[in-house]
Amino acid sequence: EWQPALKNVSSSWDVGIIDGLSGWTTSVDDVPADTISRRFRYDVALVSALKDLEEDIMEGLRERELDDSICTSGFTVVVKESCDGMGDVSEKHGCGPAVPEKAVRFSFTIMSISIRAEGEDDGITIFQEQKPNSELSCRPLCLMFVDESDHETLTAILGPVVAERKAMMESRLILSVGGLLRSFRFFFRGTGYDEKMVREMEGLEASGSTYICTLCDSTRAEASQNMVLHSITRSHDENLERYEIWRTNPFSESADELRDRVKGVSAKPFLETQPTLDALHCDIGNATEFYKIFQDEIGEVYQKSNPSREERRRWRSALDKQLRKKLKLKPVMRMNGNYARRLMTREAVEVVCELVPSEERREALQKLMDLYIQMKPVWRSTCPSRDCPVQLCQYSYNSRQFADLLSTTFKYRYDGKITNYLHKTLAHVPEIVERDGSIGAWASEGNESG
Repeated sequence: EWQPALKNVSSSWDVGIIDGLSGWTTSVDDVPADTISRRFRYDVALVSALKDLEEDIMEGLRERELDDSICTSGFTVVVKESCDGMGDVSEKHGCGPAVPEKAVRFSFTIMSISIRAEGEDDGITIFQEQKPNSELSCRPLCLMFVDESDHETLTAILGPVVAERKAMMESRLILSVGGLLRSFRFFFRGTGYDEKMVREMEGLEASGSTYICTLCDSTRAEASQNMVLHSITRSHDENLERYEIWRTNPFSESADELRDRVKGVSAKPFLETQPTLDALHCDIGNATEFYKIFQDEIGEVYQKSNPSREERRRWRSALDKQLRKKLKLKPVMRMNGNYARRLMTREAVEVVCELVPSEERREALQKLMDLYIQMKPVWRSTCPSRDCPVQLCQYSYNSRQFADLLSTTFKYRYDGKITNYLHKTLAHVPEIVERDGSIGAWASEGNESG
């Protein structure tokens, strides 16, 4: 039971898998509405997840030597939400209904459960998800045949989910756990989104925008000039305020002035996400960038002005051939997580250096990779203060050095431009870790592998 009762949520209790459009069927055309999505009701799914953890909760209370008969209220559950598009899901043969060939999966993971005793300030954690990025802890909530770029359909389907989530934040769940009724409140943190999805949910311009970052207001040019010193300023509430300014233009400004005032917020933010960095796509984005640096260094671009496409193609095939021969790394169409992890190693950089003519450039490349390898565990590990305390302490220093290398030795690539994830890696990691304790634990892998 919920107290107070949930607003906007049907009161029938025997709820299984429901039609994802649940009541919006008239708003989506082109596709037979009853095929487009399936979901669980959010509150029912959470109850089911808590019941699955019943033994863990009781054990947690015992381990902390808490008397379970007095621990009936004050439970707090922290939920990670993830949402990602899934590419080609077309029917290979057979003839189902005509649906989009892309799908989207929205899911959640129960990250921790804590309890606050009467009169105490701090909660005691009684359950912590040990594998927050496993598909086993990542529970699907809604599966839909939608292209993640189709903003209208996506928001029509996730609308009821957002309404249910909002209702649950204003209420408490009374649930029988270990034979006693206990009261739970929920905190939702939308961190399992890649940058494309965050921008879509938060009303920001697409990722090629001059407003490079989903965490701060920096422009691409500013981010490449000052690579390290930025702090997190964006938030869902601020994005909503900025959208209102964009919509009403209270100071009657020109389009450019207005856009500069709202820092690229030009659509209505729809779902609250937590401003963080997606560790998996950070890996991939940075590896893509290094792959391009490797090509440029093989071709000694720092000496030339704009080389032809033919030359670039030659360097690329030389790089692919070398990686395949020495590291058994097959070229991929699009960078993926596994390729990224194998490319970003000392052995990979040594193999690439065999093709780089100048000794000085080889040293710079190795230094760059060394710094990166020092930095990476901080945003990959589930608990950096426990797993890599030394790297965590040195992060700001290392990122400073990394930025200096980019802006001097590799200036030809970073003059006035920098990629989104590289900016976030250099500028925002320490602040997020300080706030959340971890970046890796809140990433989107669980949903990705699910």
